[in-house]
Amino acid sequence: MANIHDLDFIKDRLNELKEQGVYRKLPVLETPSGARCVINGKEVINLSSNNYLGLANHPRLKKAAIEAIEKWGVGAGAVRTIIGTMSIHEELERKLAEFKREEAVLVFQSGFTANLGVIPAVVGEGDVIISDELNHASIIDGCRLSKADIVRFKHADMGDLERVVKEVKGKYRNMLIITDGVFSMDGDIAKLPEIVEIAEKYGALTYVDDAHASGVLGESGRGSVDHFHLHGRVDIQIGTLSKAIGVVGGYVAGKKELIDWLNHRARPFLFSTAMPPAVVAACMEAINILSESTELTDRLWQNARYFKSKLNEMGFNTGKSETPITPVITGDDRLAITLSKRLFEEGVFAQSIVYPTVPRDGARVRTIVTADHTKEDLDRALEAFRKIGKELNLIK
Repeated sequence: MANIHDLDFIKDRLNELKEQGVYRKLPVLETPSGARCVINGKEVINLSSNNYLGLANHPRLKKAAIEAIEKWGVGAGAVRTIIGTMSIHEELERKLAEFKREEAVLVFQSGFTANLGVIPAVVGEGDVIISDELNHASIIDGCRLSKADIVRFKHADMGDLERVVKEVKGKYRNMLIITDGVFSMDGDIAKLPEIVEIAEKYGALTYVDDAHASGVLGESGRGSVDHFHLHGRVDIQIGTLSKAIGVVGGYVAGKKELIDWLNHRARPFLFSTAMPPAVVAACMEAINILSESTELTDRLWQNARYFKSKLNEMGFNTGKSETPITPVITGDDRLAITLSKRLFEEGVFAQSIVYPTVPRDGARVRTIVTADHTKEDLDRALEAFRKIGKELNLIK
């Protein structure tokens, strides 16, 4: 008789993943995250990091983190609402509010927990969420936790969004339109001006998750609201400190009343230990660097445009990307996996993304160019793409 504690049902599920060809082992980084690094013992050009601005190993951030440990210790010791709020937590929130040009900010342990905390605190039973069908998993989970009704609109389709809003208007207490600022798989930018116009026309609230826009779009990376000059017209902005900012954490920016309410009702904020002092200090130093100059964001966009244009010239399909996220679409899952493996052999690390993360015909290798890449790095990576692309008949 089988022993339930042998977890045979889990083993069966793992075997299914292996049969489907989607079982994976984690790539292991053996050096700091950077444009060039060592992964699984091999030195490669890294095209899969969210470290857009190269801040994850920046000397100023490292110095700030070390000094914070010496002054504050390694942990906050409690949740924010008991005795886990240190003065540097509030200093970071003030600095972020000023940077985002918003009234107030509340910091969370990650961007994922920010969505899990904010959405259910803002809407619930009797409300409706109108969500882009390609929104991030953390938005989807936050929506489910809220107990509000959820209606999806076709990705970036403003006609469909207006149709949905008209259908639900008057049937609910509150309507909340949620979108990513930049979509993580295709690299396209939300049509935020049109979304805001529809929201204002029909009396809906607006919510944008700027995970991949934080540090990327807007003046010195202030985000999609700044990029489109929509200050004061978007109700809730989520940002991350885990990608372009180079550290870890998330935050929500908006009116003081919103932040005060979340202080009382956002569950990850209420029930999870506060960010460590070193993390807080490093995040503040990153914001200082961005506030001083547009140099890093300028270099990021210069590199991204160069790399994307060269891939397109070769004949690769980069979809509808408008940002440093540039997919190389193969369509076939196994082709994407093979492309990724061959690139690694040529010294380029670029992860394959297959179903169910993307549609069945949307398999791709996703690349992310950073401010840290040199032209030599990009040219070497492009040459590898050219060689393997021809080998796999992706280009002529």
